[in-house]
Amino acid sequence: MYASFDDSLITGNKMIDSQHKELIERINNLLIKAENKPDKVDSIKMLDHLAEYTEFHFKEEENLQKEIGYPGMAEHLKKHEELRQSVQELYDMLEEQEGPTDAFVEQVKKKVLEWLLSHIQGFDRSVAEYKYMRDNNDRL
Repeated sequence: MYASFDDSLITGNKMIDSQHKELIERINNLLIKAENKPDKVDSIKMLDHLAEYTEFHFKEEENLQKEIGYPGMAEHLKKHEELRQSVQELYDMLEEQEGPTDAFVEQVKKKVLEWLLSHIQGFDRSVAEYKYMRDNNDRL
């Protein structure tokens, strides 16, 4: 299972949407490479590539939420922490093996890709809608 950024994932916020496209691309690349069974070092580098951008994206989103006074920020931060924990579990899986296993690939699909798609359609869209309403209050 790979994902593509389609209309169902558009939040309406250009910054968030462009970062989501990049995240999906990095997850897809991780899956493609992991299915080719690289060694442990290359696998960790691939996961680092995703984890580093994920942290960058989370900081950007969290700063946006602070900036607009988003009322659901505490719950949103908890959801970000869930993904951080899942990524740590993936690192743990790689440490226990010599490279990505079929179980690793399944965890990336379930705990990272599916999580992200659901998160975008719920939590992230809610932030973008709140920002839009806040910025266009005089038009409503």
